[in-house]
Amino acid sequence: MRGPHNLWRLIRTGATMERTGAMTQAMDALDAPRAFRILARTVVWPFRWLGYKGDPNLPPLTRAITALGPAYIKFGQILSTRPDVVGADLAKQLQVLQDRMPPFPRDAAIKTVEAELQAPISELFSEFSEPVAAASIAQVHKAVRADTGQAVAVKVLRPGIEKAFRTDIDAFYFLASLIEKLSPASRRLRPTDVIAHFEGVVHGELDLRLESASASEYAANTAGDEGFNVPAIDWALSSKRVMTLEWVEGIAASDIDEIIAAGHDVTVLGPRVLQMFLTHALRDGFFHADMHHGNLKIAPNGDIIALDFGIMGMLDEYTRRVYAEILYGFIKQDYKRVAEVHFEAGYVPADRDMDEFARALRAVGDPIFGMDATRISMARLLSYLFEVTERFGMQTRTELILLQRTMVVVEGVSRSLDPHINIWEVSKPVVEEYIKANIGPKALARDLWHTARVLSRFGPRLPQLAEALLIAQSKESVAPVAQSNRWQVLWLIVGGIVSAGIGAAVMLVLG
Repeated sequence: MRGPHNLWRLIRTGATMERTGAMTQAMDALDAPRAFRILARTVVWPFRWLGYKGDPNLPPLTRAITALGPAYIKFGQILSTRPDVVGADLAKQLQVLQDRMPPFPRDAAIKTVEAELQAPISELFSEFSEPVAAASIAQVHKAVRADTGQAVAVKVLRPGIEKAFRTDIDAFYFLASLIEKLSPASRRLRPTDVIAHFEGVVHGELDLRLESASASEYAANTAGDEGFNVPAIDWALSSKRVMTLEWVEGIAASDIDEIIAAGHDVTVLGPRVLQMFLTHALRDGFFHADMHHGNLKIAPNGDIIALDFGIMGMLDEYTRRVYAEILYGFIKQDYKRVAEVHFEAGYVPADRDMDEFARALRAVGDPIFGMDATRISMARLLSYLFEVTERFGMQTRTELILLQRTMVVVEGVSRSLDPHINIWEVSKPVVEEYIKANIGPKALARDLWHTARVLSRFGPRLPQLAEALLIAQSKESVAPVAQSNRWQVLWLIVGGIVSAGIGAAVMLVLG
């Protein structure tokens, strides 16, 4: 399904942008060069009549995005958190994409609930409201359990959403392959791999059983985090297309005026959003990866309530340490160390000049270090970062896509709450705490101890492995390989013993 027929979908995308007036608005927001504007309008204008009309009551760009479908809406949600990139007016227009999408009928939601939970709605809930929030993939109804009288939120997938996403993703694959063929320089960004990663994320978001599991794990991880709350999942009333969780009251994070009127301190909430994200990413390696305004509420007691757990990010221990060292290097303005970490992790090709890369990073960090958010142009900063990645041949790291994207979104949410936030000062205590606990003598001892435990599990098999390799050694046809493998096994045994001894010794010394 990823053939040239998808060209039709891309043509309709451009035509819809032109027909709704979104093309001009997007060009103005991005300050596109005159030559590019002329080229884009010339190519698209003849097909204008093929574009979707959309809802004429919506602003142009929001109108175009909602008409084009859920995958485009996801992109619009990201832009809605970046007033510094697209402008305050446009960002405010796009906020309707977060949780105020046109709902589908209540009767359709009831049919889905009854089919999924295999019971009449009256047996499940004594009350089931009209939609209270509608997003690109699902909508939420407030309900009351028939058996306990507990107020709950019931999330129901949109009818036909799976097919709609499949259509968009096929078109994205076609566009990515076209870009790779027409622009060899773009291959380092691995557009096809990026779309594949996005596809995997979307598939997970379309199965609410996985979202329920993510919410449950996230709640367990963050149970001790002061000022942060995750609603409890009701597993008995959840399935693939329906998810039920406890109902929580709160003000949407986008309603800044209402938050202030309720007496909440936005200079506390802004930093807390960013610090919670960093804490979860570094400490747990499991973080909310769709943390825009529509998925956050402010509780009456000032707690930040997280919602919608369809997109969660995961980082292994090594990646977390790399990420922490990069952040710490920027905080300390140690750009040489930041450059070294990039080279050690393989993010920059080994044949590039490390000192030159460090100077390029200084040009990124020094101009914004110590500044509050009102004096930083994120659009200009992101543009320069793209130039740096291109200059040094850095490829897109698909394992970091969610982390990088969410960092941009969360920083946007934080600065909307507190326009004067200093991201380095806010990040510093979280990163320093992680560095202290995970990089140093204690961390080394813990790593050695874990290595020894892994090797010990293979202890009963080591004699058989050694015997098999020694028997193979006697066969002339595989003698060279057997010789090499035998020494590998011997070193494995010795390494296990040494690791166990060192790990135990250091643990005793360090307490």
